[in-house]
Amino acid sequence: MPKEWADHLALPPMVSHNTDPNATAFTVTCDHVDAGTGVSATHRALTITALSDPSTTSIHLRRPGHIFPLIARDGGVLVRRGHTEASVDLCKLSGLRPVGLLSELCNDDGTMMRLDDCLKFSKTHHIPIMSIEELVKYRMQLEQQERQQQQQQQ
Repeated sequence: MPKEWADHLALPPMVSHNTDPNATAFTVTCDHVDAGTGVSATHRALTITALSDPSTTSIHLRRPGHIFPLIARDGGVLVRRGHTEASVDLCKLSGLRPVGLLSELCNDDGTMMRLDDCLKFSKTHHIPIMSIEELVKYRMQLEQQERQQQQQQQ
């Protein structure tokens, strides 16, 4: 989510000095106030839905919780080539609110799927797949087109 939305929801950074090698910007964890224990899939879905709902305010969330919101950098994947920024960019490009959901895909043995596994999963379930680099390329082309249109209008 954008920093402005995290601020609106009173979700400050989880730590004051982030030493994560990827500089992932975690906020404090949260649950929706109506999410019971917050542990179940239903409770987590309620929280995630609330995080993207424009009517949600800070009073609708309790802290700490079971959901780990992340703050995307302004400029998206053109500034930081991360999954957080990619999810927000894809939402914006789709005309949706800039709040995405990230989740790791796991193999049956509990290990995280790598690219080959993800490609198989994508094919089996007929789900499109793309890389962050493909998104960067698309964003760069789109911004170039927008600049050209602006120049033509001047």
